[in-house]
Amino acid sequence: MVEEEGWVRLRIILVGFGVVGQNLVKLLLSRADDIYLRYGMKPRLVATVDSKGVAVSQSGLDLQRLLEVKRLYGTVAAYHDDGQRGESADIDLIDRKKGGRCRVEEIIREMDAEVLVEATPTNLNDGEPGLSNITTAIKHGRNVVTVNKGPLALAMPSLLELAEYNGVMLRFSGTVGGGTPILEFAKHCLRGDRILSFKGILNGTTNYILSMMEDGLTFDEALNDARSKGYAEADPSLDIDGFDAAAKLVIMANWIMGMKVTMRDVRFKGIRDVRLEDILEAKKHGKVIKLIASCDESRRLRVEPMSIDKNEPLCVNGTLNAVTFTSEHSGELTVIGKGAGGMETASAILRDLIEVREAMGMGIGLNRS
Repeated sequence: MVEEEGWVRLRIILVGFGVVGQNLVKLLLSRADDIYLRYGMKPRLVATVDSKGVAVSQSGLDLQRLLEVKRLYGTVAAYHDDGQRGESADIDLIDRKKGGRCRVEEIIREMDAEVLVEATPTNLNDGEPGLSNITTAIKHGRNVVTVNKGPLALAMPSLLELAEYNGVMLRFSGTVGGGTPILEFAKHCLRGDRILSFKGILNGTTNYILSMMEDGLTFDEALNDARSKGYAEADPSLDIDGFDAAAKLVIMANWIMGMKVTMRDVRFKGIRDVRLEDILEAKKHGKVIKLIASCDESRRLRVEPMSIDKNEPLCVNGTLNAVTFTSEHSGELTVIGKGAGGMETASAILRDLIEVREAMGMGIGLNRS
């Protein structure tokens, strides 16, 4: 962290420059004055990595130019084509002959930065490359903000312990609920109370499909509709088979309930077998079928299609997410909001960066190797 005349210059390495990464840069551009005036913070991007290369500058990358280069050439590697090069020539571009990932870890180790923002695609098989990126950053004294669910779903307890051991912060509010502050609400707004259990709709794609089935579409028709609107991937298995919701449930259980669990501890089933007949039968009784992720008072973790009353606060339609917390003294409280979206998720990253900056101002997360 660099302090100068009362403000903090936060140096950031951004790994992953897809929709979320680009929206983060747009957000930093559009809110630069506001971020400085409200939080005394001047974020500076010193390295940006995408799947084809990297742009680096210890004095800070030109954010507008970075976006333009990505739009025109499809990679940030073209940022240096006009002769401008990073101040450390040996890490100027990813060496494709060396396979890419080892060079990314080299950049994370060698660049002077306080924070790694990890925004590579989620991989729920082995968590890579995000897991290696996050681990490298923590071991070298860098705070981490991530929106990548894979590493957390597979190794969250050990990553939190590693961050604590190295005296840095690991933040991930964008992994659950996108821009909706579900994790922050439970962790901060219910401070002093005790959360006994929670249940929620954590996947917007499956919620959209089930909502369309309530209107009379079959599962296949609703899935195709979700694809046409960009809510479902060409291979939607992570969503419709419950993997995404299970990953988010693991993150919530660890962070909110203090559990030490991974995906292996979740019993989950998706919506692939939900029939239109099941939807219509539930409708006759004033109920709807939703994919519900839950942590009960016995701390059992489940994701499964469930029939719930249509008047419950948890019953939201379309791509919305909703979580109901049951606490010891406040009773039931429900948080509802958009569960995804590039700008929404980017806003969650900014929220985490502000938290890191505030903690650093109090001397937390300052460990440097």
